[in-house]
Amino acid sequence: MEHMERAVATVVGSAVGDALGAPFEFGPPGAFSVRFPAPGSGGEMCGGGGWDPGEATDDTQMAVLVAESLLQQGGPDLPDIFARFQQWAAAEPKDIGLQTEDVLTNGMPWDLAAAIHFQVNQRAAGNGSLMRASTSAVYFARAGQSATMDAARRIAALTHGDRAAWEGTAIFHELIRLSLTGVDPLRALPDVLDLVDPGHRRRYAAVLATDWHPAQATEFNGAVWPCLGTAVWALRSTTSFEDALRAAIDVGGDTDTVAAVTGGLAGAYYGWEAIPARWTESLHVPLPGFGGRVLRVADLTDLARRLGAGLD
Repeated sequence: MEHMERAVATVVGSAVGDALGAPFEFGPPGAFSVRFPAPGSGGEMCGGGGWDPGEATDDTQMAVLVAESLLQQGGPDLPDIFARFQQWAAAEPKDIGLQTEDVLTNGMPWDLAAAIHFQVNQRAAGNGSLMRASTSAVYFARAGQSATMDAARRIAALTHGDRAAWEGTAIFHELIRLSLTGVDPLRALPDVLDLVDPGHRRRYAAVLATDWHPAQATEFNGAVWPCLGTAVWALRSTTSFEDALRAAIDVGGDTDTVAAVTGGLAGAYYGWEAIPARWTESLHVPLPGFGGRVLRVADLTDLARRLGAGLD
């Protein structure tokens, strides 16, 4: 399977997971399978909870903003990414994380806003930097292990002052990089954990262990650790893109983000052909604050291909 096919599947797969999981956010475990008991029967892009069928949330919207900044600026221009985030937040999107909103609207400069938020609140380990990382993971993959993990940390730090969020995003970047080269990311996990900051390695090792289950989570999956752990568990415990997404959403809680992270990983792992066409037909990504633009699957595919060319 070619690198580019996996790259497209990473970006589109994450968006699919986001839109698929959004109507079930904060619902009980198993709600997706109760409503759609037979895999492959159709109708799963149902909308609800304020979302139209196939509508992606802030997870994918922010991922697109990161992607367009990287491509238009020719690399990571952190003030530019932050400014795009601010423009988006000012347009009052349907959904925005409380922490992200505070960082983007507190009036502090791009290089201080997240750090000061963390200093004041001492809580900034949400999954908000992880949820938007599919596009940057694809872009930096060709740059190698060190560069992709460093980039993940730097972009995560724009909104999340807690290093825990940086490290989770860095792990995701590296798992995508490995997958794009055809390496099994699950087998590579022990080596990836060796690259995590020592102060956070133990906690990630726990949620990424082969015997970990989301029921063992000690925090709500809106936190970065169980969110990433659940996505890896969903990939490990199933044998298809569709089943991985079903498993992730059925955990309940922050279903759009858990499914977005799972969709990115599963897309890179299984490739484009594994994503059900019925899940991409209605997929669309509104971009509040950017002239009423709405991206469809063809736009996401083109974006992913340009990102996939990456840094040679």
